[in-house]
Amino acid sequence: VIPPPVIHIESYGEDSISFSLKMTTNIKVSGYVVNIYWTFDTHRQEKRTLVIEGEKSIQKVANLTAHTPYEISAWAKTELGDSPLSFVHVVTSGTRPAAPSLKAKAINQTAVECSWTGPRNVVYGIFYATSFLELYRSPHNSTTSAHNITVLVQRDEQYLFLV
Repeated sequence: VIPPPVIHIESYGEDSISFSLKMTTNIKVSGYVVNIYWTFDTHRQEKRTLVIEGEKSIQKVANLTAHTPYEISAWAKTELGDSPLSFVHVVTSGTRPAAPSLKAKAINQTAVECSWTGPRNVVYGIFYATSFLELYRSPHNSTTSAHNITVLVQRDEQYLFLV
């Protein structure tokens, strides 16, 4: 039986998490697949996937948000097949940034100008869809470090926006 990998949180800060991966077996490991999950505004679960080569690994994941719960899951790729999943949870330190104040204004039938307030030198995600279900499951999205963006939409539709 292939055991799940051991995920150990080495350290964490306001915008990063460092963790190590190892197996407690003599089975040869060729690498790991790691998923980092977090929830955005209770509407959208985000995920970042890392494919890591090698048997032992220490990883640092950066560009995270302060005071946000993250779930890290991992499985090992071995000579005998894939291992079961392991999970750990960690909350980054610091104070979570205040939610930006979003304004969306139609420029014409297919373009919407979105602008918001918030701190500088961060990356913003803009999510939009025609229903709450679509906004949760598969929204259109874009990222920018600016405080505004023009998004193209379908004519004759109403949209919901999050930043």
